[in-house]
Amino acid sequence: MDERYEYVPHRLLRRRVRDIASGTEGELMAVINENVSDSALREHWVELAYIRGASGREFTTAAAHVEAV
Repeated sequence: MDERYEYVPHRLLRRRVRDIASGTEGELMAVINENVSDSALREHWVELAYIRGASGREFTTAAAHVEAV
């Protein structure tokens, strides 16, 4: 497969959220199903949430770790 990622719809897009793993808050910018495999023989896909913090920098966390603030 040539594609390494795909966008996933999420009910909290563009809303204020918290990463429950770190406690950091920000705006949910995107959720992406991303192939993080380092091998062409076996794909490994994960859903990553991209959150923009107060500093303007984005960070990622597992999409399952996102909750509304």
